[in-house]
Amino acid sequence: MTPKEIVLGGYQSFADGDMEGLGKIFHKDALIRVNGSHELSGEYHGFGDFLANFLAQIPVKFPNFNLEILNVTAEDDRVHVRVHLSADNLDSEAMHCFVVKDGLETEFDIIDDSQKIASALSK
Repeated sequence: MTPKEIVLGGYQSFADGDMEGLGKIFHKDALIRVNGSHELSGEYHGFGDFLANFLAQIPVKFPNFNLEILNVTAEDDRVHVRVHLSADNLDSEAMHCFVVKDGLETEFDIIDDSQKIASALSK
């Protein structure tokens, strides 16, 4: 599979609520970074950390959360995905930047409108 196919498969697993499947495409030492200075910002080390401390928070912090892929750019081991995020308390866009090595995601940067995220988190 190409890096783009791996990343898009991860989005499908996320949409399906298949966290086990999603976890399988992350390297055990993957580094996930979330920009900004809100309560979900920072670094997550490995999928377990990311799942417990970020992904598990989404339904609680962002009721009726939805993610729509707007476009995808892939070159070599880098995949960039522009997304639209919506929830009862959120309407924003973000960039998701991945590095895929040997069939696994080793880096994932979430670059969002951190002011909109912080505002949604305060509601």
